[in-house]
Amino acid sequence: MPDILVVLPPARAGRPTRAAPDTSNRAIAAALEEVARLLEEQRANPFRVQAYRHAAATVRGLRVTVRHLLDGGGIDALEQMPGIGARLARMIQELAATGRLELLDRLRGGHDPVGVLGSVPGVGHTLAERVHERLGIASLADLEAAAHDGRLRTVPGFGAKRIEGVRAALAERLGRGRTLGTAPEPDVRELLDVDREYRERAAAGDLPRIAPRRFNPKHEAWLPVLHTTRGDRHYTALYSNTARAHRLGATRDWLVIYHDGARGEHASTVVTARYGPMEGRRVVRGREAECLALEAALCTS
Repeated sequence: MPDILVVLPPARAGRPTRAAPDTSNRAIAAALEEVARLLEEQRANPFRVQAYRHAAATVRGLRVTVRHLLDGGGIDALEQMPGIGARLARMIQELAATGRLELLDRLRGGHDPVGVLGSVPGVGHTLAERVHERLGIASLADLEAAAHDGRLRTVPGFGAKRIEGVRAALAERLGRGRTLGTAPEPDVRELLDVDREYRERAAAGDLPRIAPRRFNPKHEAWLPVLHTTRGDRHYTALYSNTARAHRLGATRDWLVIYHDGARGEHASTVVTARYGPMEGRRVVRGREAECLALEAALCTS
């Protein structure tokens, strides 16, 4: 049989193929160790720092890959590992699925809420900015909750078909293997107290500062970051560094407060109300009625 010459077409010019994310146990452990280091540098609770270090050591010592555990038993298999609760299991799952961790991006100074929301298929930058502005949403877990509880339907541009697509995309990205539950939101009084602590300590120069990657051409460490607790809930707070916050001159007013839950990372935005009965006072965006009720209760007590 004569030899057959196969001529391959020339490689197409264009953007280079993006390398697949590293989701090996070594990469996951390294990310968890970096979280611990950055939390320690930013003066977070030592027990929280140690929890991430312990998780990194646990992942590094596994005899099988995290991906193998997830394929066999889902996120429940991770929660059965020593010292790995629901929060850490969710973060390990996120790293195994995407090679990235929202928490780590933020600790590095690169967190962009609008960019995170816009990365979901069917959302994009314009709708992401609209969701962030109208609902105060800054995390994928909160976007997923809004897609299920009806809030996303109140945002122009989100019809039933688009919302169904967002739900499916987030279920795949966040690795939902069980029914989405309802987690209680922090009380507005608690969120406003975190807001008060942040603003007072930032004004006094008592907080560590990070250098955000966006809108920071001089790479200056100007953005104060607060790690604090209320009961058993951990909070991270920092001023908004979105394009809209810069455009409206609100980078020293809008405060994004993150807390971690079993379903993922959640965020609330506290701003100074520009109109209405709470004008001039601090409110949690999307929960203005609760803030007004709290104000009335404090005035009558």
